[in-house]
Amino acid sequence: MTKHLLSIDDVSAEEIQQLFATAAEMHDVQKREVKKLPALRGRTVINLFFEDSTRTRSSFEIAGKWLSADVINLSAKGSSASKGESLRDTVLTVTAMGVDGLVMRHSASGAAHQVAGWLDIPVINAGDGMHEHPTQALLDGYTLQRQLGGPGSLEGKRIAIVGDLTHSRVFRSNVKSLTKLGASVTAVAPPTLMPSGITEWAKADGFATSYSLDDVLPEVDAVMMLRVQRERMSGGYFPTSREYTVGYGLTRQRLGMLREGAPILHPGPMNRGLEISPEAADAASSRILDQVSAGVAIRMSVLYHLLAGEESA
Repeated sequence: MTKHLLSIDDVSAEEIQQLFATAAEMHDVQKREVKKLPALRGRTVINLFFEDSTRTRSSFEIAGKWLSADVINLSAKGSSASKGESLRDTVLTVTAMGVDGLVMRHSASGAAHQVAGWLDIPVINAGDGMHEHPTQALLDGYTLQRQLGGPGSLEGKRIAIVGDLTHSRVFRSNVKSLTKLGASVTAVAPPTLMPSGITEWAKADGFATSYSLDDVLPEVDAVMMLRVQRERMSGGYFPTSREYTVGYGLTRQRLGMLREGAPILHPGPMNRGLEISPEAADAASSRILDQVSAGVAIRMSVLYHLLAGEESA
């Protein structure tokens, strides 16, 4: 791997499979009575979050602690950034304390890349604006691969990513990772929630687009529903919540359109009753809680590969 994980562009298909293989070993730790490995003993990791997060931050915290690292959580609301300190001064001050790795979430697209240029320690992007969320895409791919048959099983599989694509960094990272792993991806959204220039982008990156969920759903091997990010919306992207659900929600009726056993994913948090019905979220084929479990394993794997060093390999 490269020194940082800022984008799915930083890892090849072979490196993704290596991360998955390590994650599978890390996954076993969750079943132990004592959930500790000594791989990062003596290392210090900072989780620096400028946006609210429950799953990602707690997942990185658990991952670091289970690898025996010292993990410190910092949020912008309680840091000098809330007093007007620049991003550069904040990260340089924090890392001057002798930390070994930085996990960062920021509302500005490209912030993680900027920070990586200022530091000589590994930086992991935990989500930057509407740009990317690489560890989420890795855990999604890992979850699907485990469900669909193991290494290489995503080759040729058809996967639909549905919902608020315009504001989704999860979508942008997943398109890259899933196509690298050989999957055929179809992006589904209403015209108002399709990213600008997606036709050329889809042609260049090898994925398909559709405005009709009902046309796509019966043909796919798995479906990933995305949250409608109303906090990022300043205008009327759709008339009413009810109309969005009728056109693009994974409703109880649409469950019957899916192939039997086709995995249902959602990166969370879910808007139950909007983009996904309770019946779909809790269906036997729902892998949403598996994604949460996989998130810890994948983040353990990423921290291990970036911070453990050659002597621990």
